[in-house]
Amino acid sequence: MTEVSSKNLAADQQFRDQLVALIPALRSFARGLCGTRDLADDMAQDAMLRGWAARASFTPGTNFRAWMFMILRNQFYTTIRKARRTTSLDPEVAERTLVTAPEQQHHIHLADVAKALQELPTEQREVLLLIGANGLSYEEAAEVIGCAIGTIKSRLARGRIALALRIDGPASSSPVERVA
Repeated sequence: MTEVSSKNLAADQQFRDQLVALIPALRSFARGLCGTRDLADDMAQDAMLRGWAARASFTPGTNFRAWMFMILRNQFYTTIRKARRTTSLDPEVAERTLVTAPEQQHHIHLADVAKALQELPTEQREVLLLIGANGLSYEEAAEVIGCAIGTIKSRLARGRIALALRIDGPASSSPVERVA
């Protein structure tokens, strides 16, 4: 085996190890973006395949995590564009076909959060997922999305407020305010 091919094998192994370690975060981000587990798994897998195919274009020493999140984000938008040209399943019909409801209470709360997250504008949802769920820094999220850090901060703040309003509802007024 030549020296060049052994270096390539070592680089491929290191790339693979980084990619494998990132699978749960990619799946989580994809699930938050699209809202369905099956589609999220498909999108994460497609993003990993695209990342693997483009591994020669990755610059070692740069932010691998942000690079892969950007690939996944781009895959999400490609999927949305393609989906606009097809018909989708009616959500009400899908709800009626469910056999059993979850028995544990935390599933209900998690479902409420997931539903509320899907109601947010895409820009706010993806920032919440990148920073809140996947632990990216403001700088990394700005790199993934391709905007200024100030934009990330404002989207995050607006997203947190909107998510809280969707989950908890508007704050009720106090008895003193109701009398006045």
